[in-house]
This record gives sequence, C-alpha cells and structure tokens, in this order.
Amino acid sequence: MQAHRLRREDGRTPGNFAEAAAHIFAVNVPAAHRVVAIDGPAASGKSSVARELAKQIGFDYVNSGAMYRAVTWHVLQHAISPGDGVSVARLLEASRIDCDLDEDGSRILIDGVDPAEHLREDRVNDEVSLVSSIPRVREILVAKMHAYASDRNVVMEGRDIGSVVFPETPYKFYIDASPEIRLRRRIAQGQRDRIAVRDRADSSRRASPLVVAEDAHVIDSSNLTVEGVVGEIIGRLKLKGMVI
Repeated sequence: MQAHRLRREDGRTPGNFAEAAAHIFAVNVPAAHRVVAIDGPAASGKSSVARELAKQIGFDYVNSGAMYRAVTWHVLQHAISPGDGVSVARLLEASRIDCDLDEDGSRILIDGVDPAEHLREDRVNDEVSLVSSIPRVREILVAKMHAYASDRNVVMEGRDIGSVVFPETPYKFYIDASPEIRLRRRIAQGQRDRIAVRDRADSSRRASPLVVAEDAHVIDSSNLTVEGVVGEIIGRLKLKGMVI
C-alpha cells in the first residue's frame, strides 16, 4: 500500500499531524532500553517477522495491535458504539488494564480478563481501526507501550511505533506487501479483513495514522519468506552497531 512518508525539516519530529501526535504520546518519555520498531499495514507479515526477530536477537516481543484489539473487544462487550469516543474513553479510564509478558510475548488483561481468543473475531476486525483512532485510547495504550520498554529490550510491532510511539529509536523498519499478497495471507489465516477499507482507515485517521517514518528501512515482503525479512533486518541492525 502507499502509506504517507513523514518528512523531517530539522532532523527531529516532522511539522504536521505526526509532530502533534509525537508531542502528545512520546515526548519526555524516552525508552530506557533498545526498541526495534516494526511498522506496516494489515497482513504485511510484520507480526510473524517481529516475533521471529525478537526470538533471534533475544528481545521481548510486543504486539501493539493486539492491545488495540483487546480494547476493541472490551468496548464491544460493553455494548458501546466504537464511534462514541467519549463513552469509549470513559470506559477505558474506569477499567483496569494490565500488560505483562509470557513466553509468547506481550499479553493484556482488561478487568482481569484475557481476551486473546477473541482478538480475531470478525466484529473486532471490523471495528478495531475506529477504536484505534480515538486519541484517548491511543494515549492510554501508548503509556503501556512505553512501560514495556522501560526495563527491557523489545521488538514492538504496530502502525506508528517508529513514527510516534518511539520516534527516537534508530532501529525502524516498515514491512509492506502488495494488496493481493496481503489479502491472500489473510484468507489463509481464516480472516476476512477488508484490506482496502482498513488501509484507508489506518492511513487517514487523525490520531497517529499509518505512515512510513523517513528514517525507516522499507522492506517489501511480497516475495520474501519470514526468514528472509528477518535476515535483512538483522543485517541492518548490525550495520547500525547492534551486537547480536
């Protein structure tokens, strides 16, 4: 997909919507440890790549998309309209959100409930982009993402990890693939995401839209295996001085 590419004028955060988002979500909350940011659209392969990369370099794996899906499921369970930003924000502020790690990576509990088995339900697929566009939702979850990196090295995947959540990390990658390949992957996973609709929603939302950070290394995974993409990333990390 053609995501917007961020342009920097002063070597730091760009002067547009991303600047405001970075100011809200990331400024003055530096990561204490190393963060490898893996961004990309739905079904680009970034989750498989991020998980395998974390395993190979000994970092913890954090799936930010699962966090937004968990919140979306929680909203739907309470019969709140995903488009009602005020009510959604009020619900989250009154809910207990616990994030931790197990052998498979990040895990999120909401009011003591693990919604993992519900994260790929069709209703969650249909509404997650809308819930993710609510600024207060992103503010709450970005704080949780920063907490993950406060005491550990992480590979974190999402849509705005390198552009907004951790704009200062030198390790930024954007994984893409052709729409046809991405749709094929979703069908193979038993999912029925509307890829084109999701792309438009993710790229056009006001709060932290899907973008390619200017200093991110872009990899087209259309004709590459997971191992091939991971190998390319590891090579780039070594060039940047990371000892692996």
